[in-house]
Amino acid sequence: MQGNREFLIEVLMLSLLHHPNLVSLVGYCADGDQRLLVYEYMSAGSLEDHLLDLPRGKSPLSWFTRMKIALDAAKGLEYLHDKANPPVIYRDLKSSNILLDHDFNAKLSDFGLAKVGPVGDKSHVSSRVMGTYGYCAPEYQRTGQLTVKSDVYSFGVVLLELITGRRVIDTRRRNKDQNLVSWADPIFKNPQRFTELADPLLKQDYPEKGLNQAIAVASMCLTVDASTRPLIGDVVTALTIIADGADIIESVDSPSEPSPSRSFSYMNKSSGSDRERAIAEAKEWGTSARTTAMSRSMR
Repeated sequence: MQGNREFLIEVLMLSLLHHPNLVSLVGYCADGDQRLLVYEYMSAGSLEDHLLDLPRGKSPLSWFTRMKIALDAAKGLEYLHDKANPPVIYRDLKSSNILLDHDFNAKLSDFGLAKVGPVGDKSHVSSRVMGTYGYCAPEYQRTGQLTVKSDVYSFGVVLLELITGRRVIDTRRRNKDQNLVSWADPIFKNPQRFTELADPLLKQDYPEKGLNQAIAVASMCLTVDASTRPLIGDVVTALTIIADGADIIESVDSPSEPSPSRSFSYMNKSSGSDRERAIAEAKEWGTSARTTAMSRSMR
């Protein structure tokens, strides 16, 4: 059941948008004041069901399953931002809106709050602030100005949930630890503390460098200045390598600042030269992010 406007938006969006990482609309019913949407069946439920507040005895998601889910969600956003015409801002990315099939392939669902993005020379669209508390980008909450970078912030929150196994807002914790992003922020600035962000349920069963890479991506997505957040296409490139288990962060100093908004080469696994170039660029991005985090911690 949902309001007329959200119902019509979702029917329209799902009728026009088609991608392997977006849930498909099977049908809908509008009878009087009753509204019903029928999605394709996603047998494993939502990401929230498998990540947050697990019942005793339920196995946690493995590290690489988490990174695969993150990559799938990022690919869904990339389609909305870069390939849909006109571009679409999802506006309600959260763990409960990421649905999973029996192989843990992830698809974005619930497009009732989605909005057509800025076109032409416009930098943003203005909108009444909607979404879920904790996932909304700070500039959107403050001004109502919506861009694709607002979705990138929300993605950073979901990625941080995947890394930590913690809810974005958890009132059962101490006051200073209730907001996930606020709790993680000082740790972002000190790479020596990165392991504190890893979900204890993983029992240290993750690649240390892969953890560092994922934290670097989350940190850049969650920067307060929207202009310095990476484009979602950059995130897809980095997560493709992380999900593959490739070693892209090494202990070398980089004098340059990270450039998250520049485009990486598209990774085409059928082309060795493209893949090598993408890995080299992602390595530069990852090491620059870590160097910047270190310099911030010393200020």
